[in-house]
Amino acid sequence: MVVDVIMPKMGESLTEGTILEWYKKPGETISQDETLLEIGTDKVDSEIPSPTAGTVVEILADVNAVIEVGVVIARIDTDGSTPVKSRPKEETKDIEKDEVSLSQQNSLPSSKRGDTKQKSNKGESIFTPVVLRIATQENLSLVELDSIQGTGRNGRITKKDLHAYLGTRSPVPPTTTVKQELIKPAPTEIKSVPGMKEDIDHMRKLIADHMRYSLDTSAHVYVMSEVDMTSIVDFVTENEKSFLEKEGLNLTYTPFIILATVQALKVFPEMNASLENGDTVIYHKQVNIGLAVSVDNGLMVPTLLQCDEKSLLGLCKDVNDIAVRTRSKKISPDELQGSTFTITNFGVFGATIGTPIINQPNVGILGTGAIKKQPVVVEREYTESIAIRSIMMLTLGFDHRLIDGAGGARFIQEVKNNLETMKLGGLL
Repeated sequence: MVVDVIMPKMGESLTEGTILEWYKKPGETISQDETLLEIGTDKVDSEIPSPTAGTVVEILADVNAVIEVGVVIARIDTDGSTPVKSRPKEETKDIEKDEVSLSQQNSLPSSKRGDTKQKSNKGESIFTPVVLRIATQENLSLVELDSIQGTGRNGRITKKDLHAYLGTRSPVPPTTTVKQELIKPAPTEIKSVPGMKEDIDHMRKLIADHMRYSLDTSAHVYVMSEVDMTSIVDFVTENEKSFLEKEGLNLTYTPFIILATVQALKVFPEMNASLENGDTVIYHKQVNIGLAVSVDNGLMVPTLLQCDEKSLLGLCKDVNDIAVRTRSKKISPDELQGSTFTITNFGVFGATIGTPIINQPNVGILGTGAIKKQPVVVEREYTESIAIRSIMMLTLGFDHRLIDGAGGARFIQEVKNNLETMKLGGLL
């Protein structure tokens, strides 16, 4: 009985493979699971075992041929009843044209690597692509290659012969190495599947236009700083239940951040400013904080007016009120303008670091990350210790047209210091 050997499927996305080397020739016997050939793909080279024991009666694919998956590449007779079929002479010549001949004394010049043969005093040595590839990787010289006793067809060196030699190889002086570029399989045609098209909604269009305008207008620069929020976290944890019962509001970290930012803006008025026509600076007397609020289909930035005149309790009430009305679509257009500085909290989604885009016509935006417990070095009166602290990353984006890096760094450090040293007693 004759068993067909087909080109195997080497991966879910692969549809073809390249014959790198045959380990058996027609007329030779083979055992089940003994290596019959080596196949290469754009992902891996693999040795293919024989599916059955018997005699190889026909090889249907040449070395370096690109064959589709499922095509018969060889036949094996399991009972000796089928005569061996020889390859036509013309095909044999074609195979020889794809083989590289190297002389014993000289490497093949790079300009002649496409030539088929070179003569040596000892005779002609023929190397398959897989042998050449391994020789290149192992930096084998031509002298070494030609000295290996091949066990393949017509004395050809097989992959096993080469590995056996490498296992007993002694260090040799560096000589010219053999290089041969493998013939790559023909690229598989990939049919593109058209995606679904959808017009963006009105809000997304507004956001897109505003973000593009801001990037085209302001010279965005960022500085970042870690803040120890442990005191504020402990304060919120201790008071959130009683605050909810008393005020009917959730106690969050946002009002504390706004309060610390407002205090810093009073020290650095250039951050509470706007650039008009690119050549006139407007320093705002009031501090109006734009607060980024995530909604179902995008992002809105309502404005908290006159934050510099409000207490922590007043900020808590304003933050809760404006967030609820924004998400319920009860915010008025007038409340979406007039900000002098913006705060965005990407930490609510678990992000620790972000680089927010400036909300025009502001010249600064403060981003707050998620608060994470981390081991930090704590210094107290000539002593140092490691403690678990609640750390938050602050990111300040500012317009370099008006504010230099030093100014941005000083401002974020002021906010950091305000948060870490905030006197919490009596704030509520």
